[in-house]
Parts: sequence; C-alpha cells; structure tokens
Amino acid sequence: MMYTLVWASFTRALMITAFVSVMMITVEYLSVLTQGTFQSALSRNRWAQYAAAALLGALPGCLGAFTIVALYTHRAVSFGAVVATMIATSGDEAFVLFALIPAKALSLTVGLALIGFLAGPVVDFFARSRRATEPCLDLLIHDTDDCRCFPGMEVLNQWRHPGWARIVLTASMLAFFAFVSAGLLGPSVRTWIRVTLLAVSLFGAFVVATVPDHFLHDHLWRHVVVKHVPRVFAWTFGVLLAVTTLGELIDLGAYVQSNTWGVLIASALIGIIPESGPHLVFVTMYADHLIPISILVASSIVQDGHGMLPLLAESRRDFVWIKMVNLAVGLVVGGLLLILGY
Repeated sequence: MMYTLVWASFTRALMITAFVSVMMITVEYLSVLTQGTFQSALSRNRWAQYAAAALLGALPGCLGAFTIVALYTHRAVSFGAVVATMIATSGDEAFVLFALIPAKALSLTVGLALIGFLAGPVVDFFARSRRATEPCLDLLIHDTDDCRCFPGMEVLNQWRHPGWARIVLTASMLAFFAFVSAGLLGPSVRTWIRVTLLAVSLFGAFVVATVPDHFLHDHLWRHVVVKHVPRVFAWTFGVLLAVTTLGELIDLGAYVQSNTWGVLIASALIGIIPESGPHLVFVTMYADHLIPISILVASSIVQDGHGMLPLLAESRRDFVWIKMVNLAVGLVVGGLLLILGY
C-alpha cells in the first residue's frame, strides 16, 4: 500500500514538475524576446499602473512580482500597485494550479487580478504618504539584455559541439513528450490537457535546442533548472505524499467541513511566509475536492511565492505593511465567499 502511494505521488509530482519547468522556460524565453516591453505601461497614469501591476502579478511565476518590486524601489509605481501585484500573483504555484486544474486556475487568476486591480487604488487612498524608503540602484530585471532567442543559422553550429546542458535539457524535453504520448505521465486518454502537455513539451524542446549558449546557461540552466526545479519537485512530491497518506489515515474532507473557518484562517496565515511551497498544500487539497474555493482564494491572495523577497531586503517595514494588507484582504474575501457557500 505504501509503495503504491509513494509511486503515485512520485509520478504525479514528476508530471507537474516537468510542466512547471517548461512553463518557466517559456516565461523566461518570452521575457527576453520582448525585452520587457510591457514595462512601458507603468510610466503612464496611476490607473495604468494598477492595470499593469495586476497583469504582471497574474503572470505565472515571480517575474512580474520582481519587476513591480524593482520599479517600486525606484519610485516608479505606487504602494497600491505593489499590493495589487501581490494579491494577483500566486508565484510558482500558479504553474502547479494550471497543471492540476487548468480551467479553474484560469478563473482564479482572472479573479485575483480583478481583486488586485480594485484593491490598489483603495490602498493608495488610505496610504498616500507611503513610498519606498530608499531607492535602490540595481534593477532586478534585464533592462538591456542583448541575448537573442533564435540566432538563425548559428543553431547548426551550436549542435556541432553541443554542451552537456543543451543535451540534457533537449533529451529531457523529448523524454517528457514520449512519456506523455505513451500515457505514462498525465492523462492516460487523449484529452485537451494531454494535447497541451504534448504541445508545451515540443515548444520546450525547440527553445532549449535553439537558444544561444548564454541564454541556455544563464536563463534556463542556472535560473530555472538549478534554482527552481529541485525545490518544485521536492515540495510537490512531499505535499502530494503527505495529503495522500493523511487521506488514507483520516477523513480529510470531514475534518475540513467541521473546521472550515480554522482552515481558512490557517491558509491565510501560512500565506504570509515568503516562500513557494507551503501554499501547495491548499492547491492540492482543492484539486482533490477536500477544501472549498474560498480557502484557496484566501491563501492565494495572501501568498506571493518569492515575489516579496526583494522588498524584504530593501524595506522590512514596507514588506510587513503589504503582507498585513493582503492578509486582511484575503480573510475578508475568503470569509465572504465562505459565508456565501463557496
């Protein structure tokens, strides 16, 4: 029995991690390809800031949150814009959400972005004097990254003497494609989710096979593979195994139903932790129909993955204020949804 639980959790975590990795690579690729074009919207009026902040927060991963924090410490956006971003963002957990419950993940993402957009101006109205205490000097994003995404005919030269990182990543993407095609990972029958997994795996293979060495090593290998993939797999596997094991020992559904408000408050408090991972408990429980959407919403509003870590380094006071604001919003919105029966 234990072997079955471990193996089921392992294969599910492997599928989720592979999907998350490809999506992270895609975000990194598009970020460099567009040279951060979307950042220009933040130089316009305040309402454009809120809209852009919510949009950046809605992007899976921490890139949008890092961008807003960097611009805030340069006094380019308002305090409310940072709040809007942190409400909208779910960090790396957004990738897991889209892997487990894609349709509902999209609805949740849109809802969080709308809440962030509405909360931003309200927060600025009551916190007009709040500004970044000390402007930092180093932007956390690539302002003038001269990396090319597709170097044309140089691709052939890159494959004449490919580095081990390119071989490993390309082989991993093709293996992911083969395992999904064979039904060993993901849905065993042909569904749109399976087609999506196949499509993203092929795109991932195209990216790692064609990008220049600089992009491959600095953006994909060091940032995505070394920094994110081990942590995503460890947290995902650990949470899946823990939830599955607890489900065999106790009736989690009955426990949550008898302690719904306690679980709601706990989800919001855990969201204060500036770390990708703890939030996965509630993502997994919701995907397994163990908690209502109100608890997942409360957790998603408060938590922001690693998005707030750069601000913690710049201004601990602003970090605490934003976390407290988001905690209040998460409890209010989650509580209202729970009262309404969601």
